[in-house]
Amino acid sequence: MTRTLRVIFQYVFFLGLGVFFAWLSVKSLDRDKFSQIGDILSDARHWILIPVLVILFLSHYVRALRWRLLIESINYKASRANTFFAVMIGYMTNQVLPRFGEVLKCSILGRYEKIPMDTLIGTIILERLVDAITLLLIFTITLLLEPGIYNQLHAAIFDVKQENPEPSVVPGWVVTLVIAGFLLFLLFSWMIRKKKKLSDIPPLLLTVWQHIVKGVSAIGSLKRRWYFIFLTIALWALYLFAGYLGFVAMKETQQYGIKEAFAILSAGSIGMVVSPGGVGAYAYLVQQTMESYGLTPVIAFAFGWVLWVVQTSVNILGGLFSFVAIPYYNKKKLSEPF
Repeated sequence: MTRTLRVIFQYVFFLGLGVFFAWLSVKSLDRDKFSQIGDILSDARHWILIPVLVILFLSHYVRALRWRLLIESINYKASRANTFFAVMIGYMTNQVLPRFGEVLKCSILGRYEKIPMDTLIGTIILERLVDAITLLLIFTITLLLEPGIYNQLHAAIFDVKQENPEPSVVPGWVVTLVIAGFLLFLLFSWMIRKKKKLSDIPPLLLTVWQHIVKGVSAIGSLKRRWYFIFLTIALWALYLFAGYLGFVAMKETQQYGIKEAFAILSAGSIGMVVSPGGVGAYAYLVQQTMESYGLTPVIAFAFGWVLWVVQTSVNILGGLFSFVAIPYYNKKKLSEPF
């Protein structure tokens, strides 16, 4: 299989996965339930949309500032405006072509700031590594705040019916075995496809570990590493606060707080990885998470899809604006006298 065909197959597969999640989300809804959703949305506090939009745009700007710090660490400079425009164009592109947005934003910024594209891609790899580590911390915090959340989510997704009112908790060793079995399945599938032997695994794990150590040590060598850490915390705090404001926007969800906000941040982040732009998967996982907290399926459906639509709208509108603004901004900058 050629590289192009493999990319097309992966895209179709993950898009199909998103469509499948979207079908799971809507399959039980009839005309009456859609009417209820309309009533719920009409009664929502629509003014909350304004601060949510501001927070989401601000989170993208913070991401741009953080990326700019990484670029400075390799002795290049990029303007805040060009970096922000490139980030927004990348987000917009990722809604349709996952991961291509990362390449495109490097290409655009490299073109306007005269920075080698391969150098910028290296900073993106480091940035994604930092995000992965941060997301693991988010999952850990979620488990500390809500130890039984994943058991509840499992029951909600698979529609587990309990005859007694006492919640049945899946033993930890069972969960561990299931996860370990799934990881082993992925490992052996990769070995068969790549024609690898068991002796090839230790060097591979060592290489992965070296990349992680290199990435963390690179953060330590940044000139303004504490500012970088602050921006990382601020970025994810903005994501968290946007979800919390989503609770405030709907009367039916206003009783939820920071613990539930951590849960939907964790679930939504997985959804964004599973399918292009999180289509289907984001809303479904957020919906099931909220159902595990006792929210009715209709309200949970409305909540999950509203959050996804707002985030997607910000990415598309911000990307379109940046696509138009970046050539104008740079043309104006070149025409200014020194």
